[in-house]
Amino acid sequence: MSPSTGSPSPSASSTDNSPAWLAEFVLLAAIWGGSFVLMRLGATEFGPMATAFLRTLVAACVLLPLLLLRGQWQALRQHYRPIAVVGLLNSGIPFACYAYALLSISSGLSSILNATTPLWGALIAWWWLHDKPNASRILGLCLGFVGVALLASGKASFKPQADGSNSGLAVLACLLATLCYGIAGSFTKRYLTGVPPLVTATGSQVGACLGLGLPALWLWPAHTPRPQAWAAVVAVGLLCTALAYILYFRLIARAGPAKALAVTFLIPVFALAIGSVLLGEPISLWMLLCGLVIVGGTALATGLLRLPIFST
Repeated sequence: MSPSTGSPSPSASSTDNSPAWLAEFVLLAAIWGGSFVLMRLGATEFGPMATAFLRTLVAACVLLPLLLLRGQWQALRQHYRPIAVVGLLNSGIPFACYAYALLSISSGLSSILNATTPLWGALIAWWWLHDKPNASRILGLCLGFVGVALLASGKASFKPQADGSNSGLAVLACLLATLCYGIAGSFTKRYLTGVPPLVTATGSQVGACLGLGLPALWLWPAHTPRPQAWAAVVAVGLLCTALAYILYFRLIARAGPAKALAVTFLIPVFALAIGSVLLGEPISLWMLLCGLVIVGGTALATGLLRLPIFST
């Protein structure tokens, strides 16, 4: 996944240029790549809403004691309203959207669509925060969304299948999730700058958990989920949310925000590989080519890649 919660700590300004952070970078990409497979395993038994709720519940139970140990409870109380909004935008809605989408499309396709998160972030920052992109970044925005359109045209169909799946709605759900991530990024920058990252991360999981509680209870599965499904939702909450947040903010502090953002581009590699090995999901050449277009556009849109012709 692609979280937008939290502001970099002051130490983030002094980046570590050594390769020591590379192991955590790759580990984080692998963890988030595996989250799509785990969410799919959970959603097939629990349904989308209960899966999202359990993910945030597990993460909140892990992060909250860390927050208390660091004595940051007062900061959470002071900023709980905007943090709750971030929780819904950055966890509650996206987690439910991905859990729903993964019932109809592969984890690899979902992860490629997830790579559009920085595109939405750049577009919303342009509109809301008046962070006007240069010509290179505008080209990247256009290129990225063209890649999404091409990918969706080859994979999305709004005709319901016999098993109830609908790939068109699944693609839209993924894009809604990344749109929420983009909104959360600008919202955080505007209203939560300077708030400790652990406070925002913990509070957002608590807020998302509370927001998802009633819908999850209403839509709780009538049958008893298998132990494999319970293991999947616990793992996605513990590893892919709680631990991943800690690694992500450590990466920001050690390597800087720009390098931390680049993890988005590596996530589909692991998601495609894990989905293919564990679930037997097919990987088409068209999917890979569209994924390259999306990643290239995102790299331009975020400024991680610059074209010399647009250097001025």
